[in-house]
Amino acid sequence: MGKSSLKKKRASGGGGGGAKAAGLERSGSKVLDGDETLFTDMAQEHKEEGNKLFQRRDYDRALLNYDKAIKLLPRAHPDVAYLHSNIAACYMQMSPPDYYRAINECNIALETSPKYTKALLKRARCFEALGRLDLACRDVNKVLSLEPNNLTALDVADRIKKAMEEKGIVLDDKEVMPTPEEVVAAAPKEKPRKRRAGRKAAAKAAAKAAEAAVEEVEEQNAGEAVREMVEPPRQVKLVFGEDIRWAQVPASCSMAQLREAVRSKFPGLKAVLVKYKDKEGDLVTITNQDELKWAEDLVEPGNSLRLYVTEADPEHEPYVEDASSGQLERNVNSASDNGSIRSNRQDEDRSTVTCIDDWIVQFARLFKNHIGVSSDEYLDLHEVSMKLYNEAIEDTITTEEAQEVFQLAEGNFQEMAALAFFHWGNVHMSRARKRLFLSGDTPREVVLEQVKEAYQWAREEYNKAGKRYEEAVKAKPNFFEGFLALAHQQFEQAKLSWYYAIGSNVDLDTWPSSEVLELFNKAEDNIEKGTEMWEEMEEHRLKNRSKPSQENVVLEKMGLEEYIKDVSTDDAAEQASNLRSQINILWGMLLYERSVVEFKLGLPMWEDCLMAAIEKFKLGGASATDIAVLVKNHCANETAQDGLGFKIEEIVQAWNEMYDVKRWLRGVPSFRLEPLFRRRVPQLHTALEHI
Repeated sequence: MGKSSLKKKRASGGGGGGAKAAGLERSGSKVLDGDETLFTDMAQEHKEEGNKLFQRRDYDRALLNYDKAIKLLPRAHPDVAYLHSNIAACYMQMSPPDYYRAINECNIALETSPKYTKALLKRARCFEALGRLDLACRDVNKVLSLEPNNLTALDVADRIKKAMEEKGIVLDDKEVMPTPEEVVAAAPKEKPRKRRAGRKAAAKAAAKAAEAAVEEVEEQNAGEAVREMVEPPRQVKLVFGEDIRWAQVPASCSMAQLREAVRSKFPGLKAVLVKYKDKEGDLVTITNQDELKWAEDLVEPGNSLRLYVTEADPEHEPYVEDASSGQLERNVNSASDNGSIRSNRQDEDRSTVTCIDDWIVQFARLFKNHIGVSSDEYLDLHEVSMKLYNEAIEDTITTEEAQEVFQLAEGNFQEMAALAFFHWGNVHMSRARKRLFLSGDTPREVVLEQVKEAYQWAREEYNKAGKRYEEAVKAKPNFFEGFLALAHQQFEQAKLSWYYAIGSNVDLDTWPSSEVLELFNKAEDNIEKGTEMWEEMEEHRLKNRSKPSQENVVLEKMGLEEYIKDVSTDDAAEQASNLRSQINILWGMLLYERSVVEFKLGLPMWEDCLMAAIEKFKLGGASATDIAVLVKNHCANETAQDGLGFKIEEIVQAWNEMYDVKRWLRGVPSFRLEPLFRRRVPQLHTALEHI
């Protein structure tokens, strides 16, 4: 009686202090519950971000996010095992893989949830990679004892058994094998992290609080495991191109399990898309559990489910959350400190990844509110500044002075666009000159075939060049260089067609000559247009040579005197004279070649063309001796050489060389049409003549 009364007194004596402590504990628990909810939400965000980074193959940053999530979660939280398992997967996927650290992470996950089959399978794969087939076999057997229908475990078990048979390894049930922790201990040691005593005390308190809940979860999972063992697996066909393979999936298969089954059958595929064929015959990509059920519902009784596998970019692979994170990770059988047993992770491995913690953002927000500074005002100031800037620009561009600048810019851009098309056409003209290599002992049939191919090639390039020159004229209607280049292109194309007809020994009486004559007509029209435009521009320049150009006036107003191009009067006159001479020479060549074609075709206009050509040669500055040689060697004269007639290009080339010497001695600047006038006759023309 005395002892019992003493106990009551002690209990009643401590009642006042206990009430106060209980009140403080309740008030503190509310704060802790609020903080725990906040940290859990932050951990969930890090977990989701880590999953996304893992899908993108960014394992370093994914590992960092998983680690942050672990630090934010309570020590007995069910997601801890899942996160440790994902960290192990990151170590396994790194280059080179770190299997020892992956095993350590799996050990931590299994201490939290011993029946977590994902961690067991990952650890088994690590042991297999390290050559410890005995330990790998033990982990796989444990998985199969928990989940007999696990396809991945069955495949790994078969692979390990085959490897053990090849190496002659026989497991003895009485043999004492080292634990996985001992294997990890063989890895390079690292300095353990310092732990605070408070965390250990909190871990013990949390462990006591979780014991009752753990027992209930174990009983529930045991019952569910028995029910799941009854469900038989399902056979599916995986179709990858022409490769069709059988696979087994659980009756209630998840997307994660389906993807593991696909990768186990096609290990060479990094990222895959799984599709099914709907009633209309279309292939639909499966992205979630509901769509997988739709595909199963479409299967007729007695038939197997056909799933079509296609390889995809890792970035386009649909994200699938590990299904085990919702069920198996809640098998919490140990409430040990999830940080104290993490001994094999180096902080320097993650030093290369830069990430802003959430607490920094929260502290910055708190600090901003405390000192009364609003960073939004700077954004408002920026918006006001941009608005004032736009208004000032609007006032500037609507003035009369701005219109002059716009007009000048428009003209320059027009000329730049026209020049781009002009040089683009020159490229095709140069490509049309591709050399034709013919040996003396080549059979005639082979020669004719090669010549025909070269002719088709050159003709296509001439057509492309003509289109580019036409676009140059469209971009700038007064671009006289475009008309002259177009005339030269049509002239060379007409000569190519004529030489090919002569080389092919066609009957000129029946041969359709309208195409060649039409090309000559177009070439004459274009060279006439280009010459008229240039003459008008030159006349305008001579009238206003005493006045500065509008372009120079605008540049001077803007203070851009360094961009003003002044050409002396003598140089401008010399350049105009040279250009006029080159145009007349080109025009004369065109008329001379046309007179040859018309004479061969028996047309009476050939004499008019020859006389017009002689007149152009005179305007171009050709000597009387050279003109006499041209007339004497025309194919119409009986004393002319056999063949197509005298090679006028040889004399023109000599004229161009003399012109280059004179220009170099006088220091006259060149102009952009010179490459056009300097282009020599393609070697294909000579080959066509001597077939």
